[in-house]
Amino acid sequence: MSVIDEIREEQKKALSTMTFSQKLSYFWDYYKVHTLVVLAVLAFAALFIYQFVTNRDYGFYAAFVNANVTYENTDLSTAWAEEFQEFAGIDPDEYQVYFDTSVALSENMGSQYAISNQEKMLAMMQANMVHAIVAETETFEKYAQNEYFYDLTALFSEEELAKYGAYFYYTDAATFAGDDDTFYSEEERVNPKDFVINHRDPSTMDKPVAVGIILTEDNRLADAGYYDYLADPQYDYQGYPADIVLGIPVTNKEPALVVRFLEFLQFCE
Repeated sequence: MSVIDEIREEQKKALSTMTFSQKLSYFWDYYKVHTLVVLAVLAFAALFIYQFVTNRDYGFYAAFVNANVTYENTDLSTAWAEEFQEFAGIDPDEYQVYFDTSVALSENMGSQYAISNQEKMLAMMQANMVHAIVAETETFEKYAQNEYFYDLTALFSEEELAKYGAYFYYTDAATFAGDDDTFYSEEERVNPKDFVINHRDPSTMDKPVAVGIILTEDNRLADAGYYDYLADPQYDYQGYPADIVLGIPVTNKEPALVVRFLEFLQFCE
């Protein structure tokens, strides 16, 4: 008989003389690691199956970039999502609505967290998952300069233009980088902050494009406090106070939902 067989025989004899509780204790002492591993695998499999079965595509996704979430407004985005789902008639059995206040982009995009957020936003826009982007002027203008947003004058109906036109945010297409591959040193590179630009006034631009709607005052979002920090003059941009701006990514295949979102915000009533 081999040594292994002898060990097994001894274990059988020992087990035969043990009480039920002793057998459980013996099993736990020798097989607890194996048991924990199996339980962990089963739990992970159950969670994966649950998420797969219950996962729903976004019926509406809005990113509130650089929002200041506080104790007072931490649950607001979830409540809004539920309210807007019903308001817009989005089937909760088929789709979910999500207002994302976790997207934070630093001024210089240098931190790993900011880079991850930037990559996340680009990936989601490429996948046609982002319906609206809300951000303060500086961040919004960076997206606008990369031509990420619809020209609202070409998108909105005459009635919508009459309703929202006074609140349009403009960027100057004449300042887009385009295909210019000219290399500039750090000293030669122009800092956009050095410009003096009134993004509410298209008459000051060579090629104005209405790429956003200013939501700074008199609506649910303005009252939510997400962007109250913009009242500090340090956030002024290009010679003017910073605004809260909403834009519709050109990858959004259902821009009409954003108009419903504006109505939900009780904006311009």
